[in-house]
Amino acid sequence: MALHPLAVHELTETVLGCVCAALEVTAAEVEGQPGCPCRVCVVPGQPAWDSCDDPCTGETGGQLTVHVARIYPSTTFPTEDREVRGVRSCTPPPVTAVELVVTLLRCAPLPTEDGCPPSCDELGAAARTLHLDATTIYNALLCCLPGTSTRRRGRRFVLGAQRTLGPEGGCVGIEQRATVALPGCARCPGDEPEPRP
Repeated sequence: MALHPLAVHELTETVLGCVCAALEVTAAEVEGQPGCPCRVCVVPGQPAWDSCDDPCTGETGGQLTVHVARIYPSTTFPTEDREVRGVRSCTPPPVTAVELVVTLLRCAPLPTEDGCPPSCDELGAAARTLHLDATTIYNALLCCLPGTSTRRRGRRFVLGAQRTLGPEGGCVGIEQRATVALPGCARCPGDEPEPRP
């Protein structure tokens, strides 16, 4: 079976909303931690580092994005299915794997106008924010993804590696990957529905 046309996009929007909500919860629980940025987007491909400060209010800086890194067939999730298909072997794989990338960017401490490096206190504060963001994003995906499916056992997924981005261009952040199983539930284009008995 094929994927529903909106399956991938709806998944990206759900993940974006889940992570944003988790960042807000962490901000409410941890004094001084910024919440979800004003700039929150599903983006086509790798995000541009457009804004590490907040163009809306100047209070909660950063940029949160979700994009699709790749989509591939899987017979044994999350392993990529490499079977050659044709007229005689047209059974589609039972799962489509979607690799998502969640990226959160915040402002990084910059040198002073005189060219002096940021202080250790400034660097420590930025590291604290980064570490809290990293944990929040990881926990958000771990706790939210299972509930994004109507299946009894929840959605299957694999959390990938998380890495630190930057600092570069005044930005520093987190990139978290997750591969999600999407079961096929739509007919292939041109397939006629089976007659009912």
